[in-house]
Amino acid sequence: MTIDEEHTRPEGVDDRTVAALGKISEALEAVEVARGALYTFHRLSGTADLTLGEGVDELREAGHGELADRLQTELVGLNVLRGRWTFQVVEEYDDGYYATFRQLEREARERLVGGRRHLYEAEMKEDRRTHGRDGHEAAPREGS
Repeated sequence: MTIDEEHTRPEGVDDRTVAALGKISEALEAVEVARGALYTFHRLSGTADLTLGEGVDELREAGHGELADRLQTELVGLNVLRGRWTFQVVEEYDDGYYATFRQLEREARERLVGGRRHLYEAEMKEDRRTHGRDGHEAAPREGS
């Protein structure tokens, strides 16, 4: 048994094309990780601002109104980049670089290999697995 048709190289596609698409896919995976880090940054920055606000309130309640006022006006709600909170950074990244990268990666696959994904990895799996050995199947078993 071999990898399913979805992960089989179309006839006439050469090794260099599969390798190039594999690199582009690898780059997209890095972009996905970067996007996750950006969302982590977004979440942590928001949490920091809310926690800061709580600390400012406690400073005020502890009698440090002048310092609390300065923190409140200069830091609470401060843009992380000029004119932007993190949600705006995330949206701009998602709608610009990320969307463009995904679209062009998909177009390259559609044009060159009929849209098939992970051909490089599928061929690596086929080469590296021990045929006939349990746990080394080419694809999931029916009903699994």
